[in-house]
Amino acid sequence: MPVINIKMTHEDGGATKEQKEKLIDGITKLFAGTFNGRGAKSAVVIIEELPTDNYGIGGKSITQIRTNN
Repeated sequence: MPVINIKMTHEDGGATKEQKEKLIDGITKLFAGTFNGRGAKSAVVIIEELPTDNYGIGGKSITQIRTNN
């Protein structure tokens, strides 16, 4: 069973339920198409939305970086 993890930032209210459903469907179809139909029925797609306070670059959180620009 394929497990596909998607990490994205949670900003401006995050992705809507409809956007997440479309993403899950599209990623599943892409995976199945790439692997000749394998995984179409069993693919698990996990969407994780990360607050910009929870990761950083160069010693600063993304929140800090975006606030200073």
